Amino acid sequence: MTLQDVTPQDITSLLAPDEPPPVIERHADGASPFFLACDHYGRAIPRALGDLGLSEAERQRHIAWDIGIAGVAERLSDVLGAHLIAQRYSRLVIDCNRPPTAATSIPPLSELTPVPGNQALTQVAADARRHAIFAPYHQAIAAALDRRARERRPTILVSLHSFTPVYKGEARPWHIGTLYNREARLPECLLRELRAEPGLVVGDNKPYAVSDLTDHTIPVHGEARGLVSSGIEIRQDLIADDAGQREWAERLIRILRKLEAELVAAAERG
Repeated sequence: MTLQDVTPQDITSLLAPDEPPPVIERHADGASPFFLACDHYGRAIPRALGDLGLSEAERQRHIAWDIGIAGVAERLSDVLGAHLIAQRYSRLVIDCNRPPTAATSIPPLSELTPVPGNQALTQVAADARRHAIFAPYHQAIAAALDRRARERRPTILVSLHSFTPVYKGEARPWHIGTLYNREARLPECLLRELRAEPGLVVGDNKPYAVSDLTDHTIPVHGEARGLVSSGIEIRQDLIADDAGQREWAERLIRILRKLEAELVAAAERG
């Protein structure tokens, strides 16, 4: 069965019973006020979709996932005792940080690379991906945040990403950047601390800025709830191996611990 052949009755079977669910959770009962989301953690593709018409080399590139961020996210979660919810399927299947109505939700072209398996999808085929992957991931985040709200726990939402050193031929000088739109309390604190780190080039809404049209996690789960929140982007060549992931996780752990009391007070003020 190919995606183009999916019928409404097939929607729930896009993932075979022996395939892993999209949601990965770590430290669900962690005591930390930090709540971590990782939209582009994995690069798995449902068996029914084959390889989407791409080579293994293409499926290892940034177009398929955020290289290196899984290792950083896991270390942050483990050391801080922070609840992490991550998504194991490739953003080429469906991008879990795009509104479902966005043209880039299921990209027929990613950067400059055509994705054959994403061409001319029917609405039913697109709904199959949203039902199987996008919806469970965001339902898990919403349920966790609802629970924290019921328990009156302060919550600081951090959405973790990585970015390419070169995009469409243009070099990117930043080592790390904050991403936000209307909610700037956490970004302002992060920018202050990161810019105090020797040798770092820090982006303020660079290399990307959050908007309602291009992003989902921060606008929907952060800003709409009034949470202290921010996206964090780390350049991929800095976290491509275990040593880099450990270095950047340790830096963020140190900074987040330093900011914790200030951010909790901001979260409690609402």
